[in-house]
Amino acid sequence: MTNHDNPRTEQTSSGVFHIRPRLVLGSASPRRLELLAQIGIIPDAILPADIDETPHRQEDARDYTRRMAREKAAALATKPDGAILCADTSVTAGRRILGKPADADEARSFLRLLSGRRHRVLTAVALAHAGRLHERLVETTIRLRPLSPAEIEDYVRSGEWQGKAGGYGIQGRAGGFVAWIQGSYTGVVGLPLAETATLLAHVGIRESNP
Repeated sequence: MTNHDNPRTEQTSSGVFHIRPRLVLGSASPRRLELLAQIGIIPDAILPADIDETPHRQEDARDYTRRMAREKAAALATKPDGAILCADTSVTAGRRILGKPADADEARSFLRLLSGRRHRVLTAVALAHAGRLHERLVETTIRLRPLSPAEIEDYVRSGEWQGKAGGYGIQGRAGGFVAWIQGSYTGVVGLPLAETATLLAHVGIRESNP
């Protein structure tokens, strides 16, 4: 990704030019980059945040997900004219937080747990700009159909579970596991677009000029 040294200038409908904040995406997720492209947003730089993602003892899933997004944003230094966009996605089954599986065995256990039952996907978005933090938390409920041991094994062998909270990615083969969804599909993928677009527009970042 090209790293631009100067902020962009954009012309409003009234003909007045304003400075567009330099946008840094604080994530290495190709899915989040692709989602931003869907709404015409191209980050000026990509700078993943390196933080400890261990949940605190007895920490509520909503609090944990919000905290992760905030800490990612806080971990990345920004210039006065810049904006840092970070997000975090968590999958919860009951009170249990299902993060990214450490290995294939944990991916199997997650899929067995989620098979045939409802669970929640929480995605928190944090946008740091001009000394302020703008946040949104989006919750989506999903029910997976019952999965056979063979289906679980085939999915684990595919490797699609790697790097995905809950051990599956709705935008891939696991889309065929979803029996029901209520909420934000793009939030489940990793970045709720309606809410993210609103946050970005609030600080002057809109669809890039062609």
